[in-house]
Amino acid sequence: MNKELEHQFVTNLEKHQNIAHKICRIYTNDKDSHNDLFQEITIQLWKAYPKFRGDSKFSTWMYRVALNTAITLYRKKKRSIRTQDYDSVHFKIKSEEYNDEVEQHLKLMYDAIRQLNDIDKALIFLYLEDKNYAEISDTLGITEVNARVKMNRVKTKLKNLINP
Repeated sequence: MNKELEHQFVTNLEKHQNIAHKICRIYTNDKDSHNDLFQEITIQLWKAYPKFRGDSKFSTWMYRVALNTAITLYRKKKRSIRTQDYDSVHFKIKSEEYNDEVEQHLKLMYDAIRQLNDIDKALIFLYLEDKNYAEISDTLGITEVNARVKMNRVKTKLKNLINP
């Protein structure tokens, strides 16, 4: 790969790395798994980058590659031993402005999201990232109408999981 292409990749990855971190947060339970998944996503992005044609924004393409990588690894790891839950590790820094209520709501939301199937996780993740239905459908490779229908179903599932 030439130096210019390598520079473009590194620049784009640095600019959009939070996409990968957020996906890792949804699909992993601990820091080591998070780091492993982030590394695997970076490797897959690097391998696929020469084929990136620029038909869509880099971030949209990155969502697609990262979600596909996470889903593939998630399916493989479902057959393996569970690791310690990330939220059970107590290493939070205390602050006067710390609001435990917000943390508890986020924990409930992540717990509920983890119970969804892998496609629904990807859908809700993109929705929470404020992606419109056109971007969601493009990233997941489904129609816009299908994305809307699935989103309504996922919202109902999450409401039932959070408020049984």
